[in-house]
Amino acid sequence: MGEAESIVGRRVFLDACVLFPPVVRSMLMALAEEDLFDPYWSPRVLDEWRLAVVRKHGLSAEGDVDAAQQLMSARFPDASGLPDPDFEAQLHLPDPADTHVLAAAHAVEADVLLTFNLRDFPRPVMAGLEIVARHPDEYLWELLSKVPDEASASMRAVLDRAGIAKERRRKALKRARLSRTGKALEALDQGLA
Repeated sequence: MGEAESIVGRRVFLDACVLFPPVVRSMLMALAEEDLFDPYWSPRVLDEWRLAVVRKHGLSAEGDVDAAQQLMSARFPDASGLPDPDFEAQLHLPDPADTHVLAAAHAVEADVLLTFNLRDFPRPVMAGLEIVARHPDEYLWELLSKVPDEASASMRAVLDRAGIAKERRRKALKRARLSRTGKALEALDQGLA
């Protein structure tokens, strides 16, 4: 893991927006289970994920979120971190609601904050904390580039479990806002054929 760790970041805090799309969350958890990175989140991030799912899919989907969260907590029992309220109060971000995310990432000493909302975490603020905000597509693509065998095997397994046929993977990943990852995985698949 040495090369991948130095390039992409070992301690990765997951924003609620990357937990919401099932394929993104499943890929991240599978890669973490392969010890390609250590995932972190906060109770509030998990609550935000739950609320987003209920808003989109109704109360009937809440049980699925509960089951996923219990599984994540069982597999990664030390992943939950609480922000320091005093530190959080000092943060200034474009969206004040995101201060808890950055404060929690700081509390767990994350190298990377994985989010689809990069503009909510300005580089100057992040640099001062030595945390890099990264888009999941960029992060996953880089993992595929640095450790292609391990990363692609995990990603393929997730897509297979989701019933996404090989010829539809790139399109499915594009819908999940993982275009670059889909293209790289397709290229690896063609190299295997």
